[in-house]
Amino acid sequence: MVTMAPHRSLRLLLASGVTATTLLCLPAQAAGDDGPGNVLTIAVSQSVDSLSPFLAQRLVSTTLHRLTYEYLTNYDVKDARTIPGLATAWKPSPDKLTWTFTVREDSRWSDGKPATAEDAAWTFNKMMTDEDAATANGSFTANFRKVTAPDPRTLVIELKKPQATMTALDVPIVPKHVWEKVGDFSKFNNDKQFPIVGNGPFVITDHKVDQYVKLRPNKHFWRGAPKFDELVLKYYKDGDAAVAALRKGEVSFVPNLTPAQAASLRSAPDIKVNDAPGRRFYALATNPGARAKDGRRFGTGHPALLDPRVRKALFLAVDRKAIVDRVFQGHAVEGAGYIPPRFDRYFWKPEGSQKRGYDPAGAERLLDTAGYRKNAAGKRVGKDGKPLDFRILCHATDPNDKAVGKYLQEWWSELGIGLKVDCLDNVSDPWAKGDYDLAFDGWSVNPDPDFVLSIHTCAALPATPKDTGATDNFICDRQYDELYARQAAEYDPAKRAGIVKQLQSRLYDTGYMNVMAYPNAVEAYRTDHIASITTMPEAAGNLWGQDGYWSWWSAEPAAAGDGGDPGSPTGVWLVIGPAALVLLAAGVWAAVRRRSTADDRE
Repeated sequence: MVTMAPHRSLRLLLASGVTATTLLCLPAQAAGDDGPGNVLTIAVSQSVDSLSPFLAQRLVSTTLHRLTYEYLTNYDVKDARTIPGLATAWKPSPDKLTWTFTVREDSRWSDGKPATAEDAAWTFNKMMTDEDAATANGSFTANFRKVTAPDPRTLVIELKKPQATMTALDVPIVPKHVWEKVGDFSKFNNDKQFPIVGNGPFVITDHKVDQYVKLRPNKHFWRGAPKFDELVLKYYKDGDAAVAALRKGEVSFVPNLTPAQAASLRSAPDIKVNDAPGRRFYALATNPGARAKDGRRFGTGHPALLDPRVRKALFLAVDRKAIVDRVFQGHAVEGAGYIPPRFDRYFWKPEGSQKRGYDPAGAERLLDTAGYRKNAAGKRVGKDGKPLDFRILCHATDPNDKAVGKYLQEWWSELGIGLKVDCLDNVSDPWAKGDYDLAFDGWSVNPDPDFVLSIHTCAALPATPKDTGATDNFICDRQYDELYARQAAEYDPAKRAGIVKQLQSRLYDTGYMNVMAYPNAVEAYRTDHIASITTMPEAAGNLWGQDGYWSWWSAEPAAAGDGGDPGSPTGVWLVIGPAALVLLAAGVWAAVRRRSTADDRE
């Protein structure tokens, strides 16, 4: 995407003898600029939590890492089946406790050095021996006994027990010769020296916090370099501002549109709206009492939420259908289990008496049973006489959080419960400290669901209150852990899917997580910037936040004759004074352009 820098352009034109009585037509892309030619700019609203693949958990960050580093395997863009990545082949031993991967010969790091099995072995061994390096993806290596690279093309992983995720290890492989120099992995964010060395389709060349991330094509990428000369993720705190930038041609792509925004763009020229089943769930999470592995509790979570009757009462007073109809306006599916229906093998929903529908009367009865009764003023109070009031963490950049928050205040006030909606730019800090009662939560689910299931195990808790764990909401339930261990070791696809459904059933019954909806991927891009781009799945899928790098690697710039210069608006008119002179492009517009530079939720 290309835009004009008005003040700089005016100075250049005046220096060229252009007077103040000139009518100028200034094309948006000029010849002779030594910057990148075709720039694809993506508007994001989520902050990057870390550029270190050992720490990052947010969608915007993991998306960047999929673009920057190869994984051992990838997911097919058509049907999400496992396909080669850095590894071209893999084979388990008869007892499935030893896995041998063949590493491809044609993968090179962006600094020109070959990517080898030794890089993969070093990555996994670092995660196995340094707890800080296992922060983001430690669940994948927790069962590894030994990892070796007997030669540059062979990687051998020995397991303690069978592990069903061996062909879906969603771990970025990093270059040993760069990362072995890092000291403290808990503090290293990989954002001090650019370009960042990787072997994926793109190379990160610059990053300014809450402003932008810039990437250039990796000319060494084994599949072939991307077609755009630069990819920019530009931060917009306000979604309407991002949509306005899309209309103006200042950005090429905007994800996470509200229904109103999508409707307004459907008739806009040169803009295509993509509305497809998503891979995310949208949930209401409770703080079950923040704790560490050493047994110490911390944070300021409301003690009433330790009672499952209170948690279930709150969820009975949430009208999921109303949220889908009124907030998402039909661009979502009513929530139930933890895995979205897009992944039909693992999708689960409660049946019969287990199902908790919208039932305010039932919520009233549960609260009464739990000892929280209404006083004369209609306020719920405990046996200590204190009113039942909660706080909910809300993402300031997410309009869905704010809209649902208002409905919760309305529904729960009828129960006599007060609710304060804390919409913050940074929810991560109070979340990690356990300083919340409830929180709006959501994750993008991979074709293999192991990771999103692992974040609710006891093993994901922080080691001490001062540490950072991989936990989502400090859930530690022994029955859940037993089921998780069983599915992780089950190779039979049908049997494993059955256990995964039991896991979701257990999570539902405990009342810790109320999955309210599965939002569609509603996004839009400029067709005069992007001629073609691949969704995942190809038939009807999303562009932003894919299980791979297919969208941005495949994106083709629009040809100049198909709606203007690639990735740019067709031109900018400046009317200065009464003269009617029209200066054509030649000789006037050289060196008068500049490019805009540059987030989803955890």
